[in-house]
Parts: sequence; structure tokens; C-alpha cells
Amino acid sequence: MTWHDFVEWLDENKVVLIAVTCSVVGVGGCLAALRAWLQGPSCKSKARLDGKTVIITGCNTGIGKEAARDLSHRGARVVMLCRDLQKAKVAAEEIHQETGNALVVYHLDLASLQSIKDTATTLKDVEPNIHILINNAGVMMCPRWETKDGLEMQLGTNHLGHFLLTLLLLDQIKASAPSRIVTVSSIAHTQGRMHWEDLQMKEHYEAKEAYCQSKLANVLFSRELAKRLRGTGVTTYALHPGVVQTELGRHIHQSVNSFIHWAFHFFGNFFFKTVERGAQTTIYCAVEESLSSHSGKYYSDCAEKQPHPRALCDDDARRLWDTSLQLVGLGQYNI
Repeated sequence: MTWHDFVEWLDENKVVLIAVTCSVVGVGGCLAALRAWLQGPSCKSKARLDGKTVIITGCNTGIGKEAARDLSHRGARVVMLCRDLQKAKVAAEEIHQETGNALVVYHLDLASLQSIKDTATTLKDVEPNIHILINNAGVMMCPRWETKDGLEMQLGTNHLGHFLLTLLLLDQIKASAPSRIVTVSSIAHTQGRMHWEDLQMKEHYEAKEAYCQSKLANVLFSRELAKRLRGTGVTTYALHPGVVQTELGRHIHQSVNSFIHWAFHFFGNFFFKTVERGAQTTIYCAVEESLSSHSGKYYSDCAEKQPHPRALCDDDARRLWDTSLQLVGLGQYNI
């Protein structure tokens, strides 16, 4: 085909070409708009945290790392509590180079009650003030593993580990009021229930059920903690960060077939939130000025949301509190 023939062909088929081009552009535009919408809103607060100390668990990667980065930009002294010290030190240096503010790293294994106690003891000596505690670390849909203390891994890490850490640091947090405790939960709590007859799921273990139970426990803990801290100047928040493409889903392939595992990661690259956007609700709960008079609420996409009715059950919240005290060895602890 000569150039002249090609031009004539274009002229004869221009209506079809325009229609096809518009369709492609239209679909592309719609997909771009959909992806932008799925990313959710950003935290708009410009609050500074100069002179404030923020402690974040599990923040050497994922949304925890992005929260650490943002809060460091705001002037906070960020304390990173991580199981993998080497990764944490690399992340801390990266953020330091970007923000100019120092970050401190301590070892913490939430799957070990002794590690939590040791870390809390160290922090009592070196961190007299804790203005914000972010309970971020977690595991998702792992096989039925147990913590070093024989607790089911997801409940033990996601809830009980943070429960113990929070209570052991509470004196410093109260001394720094107004202060905040932010716990990363998940929309998965809506599918959870507390298996009171078998909390450790020894009789029947299903990875998803265990994960959902642990995330429901996060919301119930935040709610009960808010009641017990009323009048102290310490406020609590639970949140769903969104469906985020992070390393948290690394165990999913062991719970689903290979196609679902592939689809989860393939489509996740387009439809899931980036870690930067996934961290926004955590940041919002940590700094948003309008939340200073709110406590015990649940948030998603930088806004208060209504949690599942099971997360609003005060009897379950109290029962979980008392049961958790026994499981972590605190007995008749009183705030």
C-alpha cells in the first residue's frame, strides 16, 4: 500500500477510526477515574508534631513505613518497633535522609510476650513521653501457627501483642496527654466473631476466620480502652486502611488456590490502594485536629464509619478485656 492509498483508506474509514479511538480513550479515562476513586482520600491536616514522640509497630515496610515517613515530615520523633532490625534500620535511614529528622529503632516481636515486656521496660527508661502510639503491625491468613506463648498467631499478634504493649506503655501515654492510641484494624472485622468457646481455634482452624476474629478484637479493644481512659486526655481510634497492596497478604497463597492467588496480586496492582494512600487513615487518626474530642470510634477513608454491630457490643468488649488480661498475664490490671 502506497502512502496515497493509506491516506485514502484513512479518509474512507475516519468515522470508524474516530469511534474506536473515542471508545479506547473513554475506557482508559474511566479506568483511570476508577483507580483514582479506589485510592481514596488523603489526610488534609497540616498539623505539626514538633517535639512529639510517635511509636509505631511494624513500620519497616508497608503502610506503617509510610505513616512513619509522613509523621517524620511533620517533625515528630518517630520510634520504630520492628521484629526485623536490619530492615527497620534501612527504612529509618531512608526516611531520615528524606526528612532530616532522626528515627529510633528498637526490637519488638509481638509473637513473644517476653519480647513485649522487655521492649516496654526499655522504653520506660528512654521514652518518658509518648504522644502517639500506632498499633500497626500484623499478620494475615497464615497457617495455624502459635506464638512463643502458645497463642494462636493472628489473635496473639494482631490483638494480644498490641493489647499488652499498650497497657505497659500507658503510664507514659497518659503522662503525655493529650495523646492518642491508633489501632489498625480492617473491614474484615465485619465478617468476624469472637469464638469464645475456642478463642485459640484449636478445635477448628480456618485462616480467614482467625484473621477476622483478630480484627474484630482490635475494634472492641479500642472501644473498651476509650471508656476506661475517659477523662485522662488519651483518645483511641480503630481504622480500616483500605485494601492495600502490601506484604501482609504473603500467606494468602497457602489458603487459596493458585489462580485466586495470582488474580489477587495481578488485579491488586490496579485496584488496590498504594501504600502511600493506604496509610492516610492511620495518619488522619494520628493528627486530625477535629478528632481530639472523639474516642473509641472507627474510621475508614479519613472519615468516621459505623463498624459492624458486633464491634459495638459492650458486653463483648468487656469480656475481651478481661480474657485478654488473663491471656497476657496481667491478672487484675486496672487503669
